Amino acid sequence: MLDALESGRRRIIYLAGPYSHPDPGVRESRYDLITAAAAQLISKGLIVFSPLTMTHPIDKLLAGRSETLGSDYWVNFDEAFMEFCSELIVVLADGWDKSSGVAREIGFFRDRGRPVHYIQYKEGALIDL
Repeated sequence: MLDALESGRRRIIYLAGPYSHPDPGVRESRYDLITAAAAQLISKGLIVFSPLTMTHPIDKLLAGRSETLGSDYWVNFDEAFMEFCSELIVVLADGWDKSSGVAREIGFFRDRGRPVHYIQYKEGALIDL
């Protein structure tokens, strides 16, 4: 799974993980975890789009530090990028299995026959990759 090229064309990985939570500290922690996982995948030579890494700072500016615009706000934005991604990696962070956004992303990739992978990321290291 770690090859940057697949059949002579570039693989672009969409990285998913939970975000929404009423506690801004939990959202910040999730952002940090997903961003660290993205950085580690990128350091292995993979091309990764991490929407959470990109949208969290923008979400804070638009909604305010203690609020969020919510995943419904970002659906069109996310799907525009998902169209160009060849596969999905889901970070199994706390709450991933309850996240409507992650469920939507998994469905999007499965509906198009694109691979969906699951990884653990704990204490600065990818597990099960």
